[in-house]
Amino acid sequence: MSRRRQRDLPRDSGPSAYYGSRVGSSGDPGPPAIQPHHRWLTFFVCLLLALAVWIVFGRTVHYEFVNLDDDLNVTDNPAITRGLTWQGIIEVFTHKQAALWNPLTSLSFMLDCQFYGLNAGGYHLTNVLLHAASVVLLFLLLRKMTGAFWPAAFVAAVFAIHPLRVESVAWVTERKDVLSGLFFMLTLWAYVRHAQEPAAKNGRQRAAFFLRSSSYRLALLFFALGLMSKAMLVTMPFILVLLDYWPLGRMTSDSQPVAQSVIPQRPVLKSLLLEKAPFLLLTIVFSAVTVLAQKKAIGSVEDFSFPARIGNALVAYADYIGQMFYPVGLAVFYPHPRDHLPIGNIVLAALVLLVISAGVLAGRRKHPYLLVGWLWYLGMLVPVIGLVQSGTQARADRFTYLPQIGLYIMIAWGVTDLCGGWRYRRALLGSAAGLILAGLLAGAYVQTGYWKDSVTLWTHSLACTAESSLADNNLANALAARGELTEAIQHYERALQLRPDYDEAQNNLGTALANEGKLTEAMQHYERALELNPTNASAQINLGSALAEQGRLAEAIQHYRRALEIKPDYAEALNNLANVLTEQGKWTEAIQHYERALQINPDYADAHVNLGNALARQGRTVEAIQHLQRALALATAQGNAALVETIQARLKAFPPTSSGSQTP
Repeated sequence: MSRRRQRDLPRDSGPSAYYGSRVGSSGDPGPPAIQPHHRWLTFFVCLLLALAVWIVFGRTVHYEFVNLDDDLNVTDNPAITRGLTWQGIIEVFTHKQAALWNPLTSLSFMLDCQFYGLNAGGYHLTNVLLHAASVVLLFLLLRKMTGAFWPAAFVAAVFAIHPLRVESVAWVTERKDVLSGLFFMLTLWAYVRHAQEPAAKNGRQRAAFFLRSSSYRLALLFFALGLMSKAMLVTMPFILVLLDYWPLGRMTSDSQPVAQSVIPQRPVLKSLLLEKAPFLLLTIVFSAVTVLAQKKAIGSVEDFSFPARIGNALVAYADYIGQMFYPVGLAVFYPHPRDHLPIGNIVLAALVLLVISAGVLAGRRKHPYLLVGWLWYLGMLVPVIGLVQSGTQARADRFTYLPQIGLYIMIAWGVTDLCGGWRYRRALLGSAAGLILAGLLAGAYVQTGYWKDSVTLWTHSLACTAESSLADNNLANALAARGELTEAIQHYERALQLRPDYDEAQNNLGTALANEGKLTEAMQHYERALELNPTNASAQINLGSALAEQGRLAEAIQHYRRALEIKPDYAEALNNLANVLTEQGKWTEAIQHYERALQINPDYADAHVNLGNALARQGRTVEAIQHLQRALALATAQGNAALVETIQARLKAFPPTSSGSQTP
């Protein structure tokens, strides 16, 4: 008799080449191994995933920057707007940007600026490409780890186009999400390569082996780069331990399936934990750096009692699950309820989490992916769930970018197991998956449209969360930028009705009133803003400018100097202070302040104009023309027609011989 040859498992299939790595309690094998798919099918799925990302997010290349931190991180950040320079590189590694230390994210913005200038479309394109790369890598990783082709494809597709992903991809500032997401996937890829090396599978050899593994060292490098993109990846060591349990099956001996041994052998567990020590060390270091960088923001924790933070965290966990199934009414900002969260909501959220946890624990032997997916979700959200409150949001869509992958895994593998014995399971599951993905794609497409500009974004946010002082204030800022001052003032006033101690809204309302010529009323709001927050440098400048307009130059100088004490690198304060000094005839001192302002922000067109005028007053015509021509180029690029006209008139005032021979 001839012996029937057995088909080998795919080369990229680990110990969990079955759907869900299922082995019964009696030791009987689960479903047959997943057969290898042709490379063209893998390539086709990757292409479809990238296409789905482009369909949803591709139109963002025509979108604008929004007035929610895009100015702090990009458009008004001199370290970025200079492009890729050694000075900028040093600055982003040695100084925090917008109260955060994410140097790699800042470097990516600098690189974008080098290619695209301040054209927002280029920055959006980079976000889309980074997200698409992460989606494809997630599919390939899950397929490699589990051998389950279609569940891996489904998880990647949901990750690609779920409406909750919109905030992370369509918002330029959230480059840190998509960039850290890419390094998260690359870290897992390198770690899986390390884990599947023969020496890594022997528990007694791991301690001596892992530091010599090039894949392991590469995983550490990618992890460090990810942390420099966004510190939320500090939970990575925890995720690696989960993957060791399932699907890599490294917590058991070669002869003992993962489902039969929930508690790993002690030597194996010890070596696995030792293997994570370098990752844990990086986590500790970057956590400390993040806390120091966000010290001022974390100080807001005093505004939130501990019970309020615990209650909000429980509700946020549950709300994120609800939004996963019903992603409607998504807003850019959800106000924190502080101590006003109904106790019933907290109790209900706690019950939901307890029921799910109990079910996961009950099914952990036969379905280990449930435990891994649930702990992935709970664990990755810990840094941003609000136990240590940073900011005034209750939750944020962007926080679910990587954590919800755990829930997708639970659903994809769970449904596959549940329908394993159904006669028409392929047709049924395929149809259901198609309908779900079509609905998610449509919802994400609509949600992406709200990010096209600031007015649209905040109008939608107010429609979702009516009582949001931040949304009213930022919508007013956007309307004021369009010159719609009457409507802007209405929203500033509403923001102050909701939050009377909102110093930024007081300052912004004062600016809008000043632009309407109501200077006395504007000054009252500036003064009120400074009563609420004496360190509001913008209000100090605005009050100083109002005083200068009234001829009260000495008082104006005091406020400008106070603004510079608060924020020494405030280019606008230096420029305005220099303007007052010129009115006092202190030309030399004024020129020094103009030059300092331009050192901070070389693209400050107004400062170039003012410095040019001051230099011309001192007879330094060549230098004056150089600064005016630089200002003309900047004003033209920025589309500032009024400033262009002013500069051109000023240049014509110079003698033709001077302007002709001294053109740079």
